[in-house]
Amino acid sequence: MSKAKLEVGDKAPAFELPRDGEGIISLKSLKGRKLVLYFYPKDDTSGCTREAIDFNALKKDFAKAGAEIIGVSPDPVKSHDKFKAKHGLDIALIADEAKTMLEAYGVWTEKSMYGRKYMGVERTTFLIDGAGKIARVWNKVKVPGHAEEVLEAAKAL
Repeated sequence: MSKAKLEVGDKAPAFELPRDGEGIISLKSLKGRKLVLYFYPKDDTSGCTREAIDFNALKKDFAKAGAEIIGVSPDPVKSHDKFKAKHGLDIALIADEAKTMLEAYGVWTEKSMYGRKYMGVERTTFLIDGAGKIARVWNKVKVPGHAEEVLEAAKAL
């Protein structure tokens, strides 16, 4: 079960996990830069695909605002690679198969569909400042217009 939700002003939990392609991404390696961490349930599902495409389309604008975009889901690296190739994505995707990062950020939660309870990722986005503090949190994200809203917040940070 997830810990309490992280809030603005909290220190972002450290992470070091495998990413699409090859390699590892850690919070420490991004120190000094703004970071948009968006947590999503599953590669290649309709909402998650739309969200990834929206963030990807604004990647240059986020870069101008000094912000890096990273998507996180419990899918394995191979799934991320296929997802990126299929949709021409150029943003980093982290694989958290053990769900340690998902739990640390409080987004691995009990959900229910048609009366059945199960554990899953609650679509959530964090904007982290260059000092590693959480500057903004979007819980239970609705995808339409979300990437644009995060971009405006990143520009203002």
